[in-house]
Amino acid sequence: MTNQSTRVVEAGAAYFAIVFAAGFALGTLRVLFVAPRWGELSAVLLELPFMLAIAWVACGRILTRFRIPRRIPLRLSVGALAFAFLMLAEVILSVAVFNRSMSDYLHELTTPHGLAGLGGQLLFGLMPVAR
Repeated sequence: MTNQSTRVVEAGAAYFAIVFAAGFALGTLRVLFVAPRWGELSAVLLELPFMLAIAWVACGRILTRFRIPRRIPLRLSVGALAFAFLMLAEVILSVAVFNRSMSDYLHELTTPHGLAGLGGQLLFGLMPVAR
């Protein structure tokens, strides 16, 4: 693997890790305190701007830190890797930790709040191209 390829993989992993940690913390607050009072969709829509702001800042810092050039294929690779890591982590948490079936996980993505969250995750994955 070339030095540039290594930096792209490391940047994708770091970007995922930072945003996932923030999402885990905010998601816990959303599920425990906001969703029971305001509903799932309202809770996700309230959380989403904060998550996207965190992702925007983290993305900029990661791209600078790992010296990822302003070339669409490289930046798209960073975002795609981060998105893939995120989806894998979500499946593992859902199935292994929360004891849900894969079918339940996939069904959740088709709900209004699931689609809103997935939209935010896609923006997270595309963000390195926009930075």
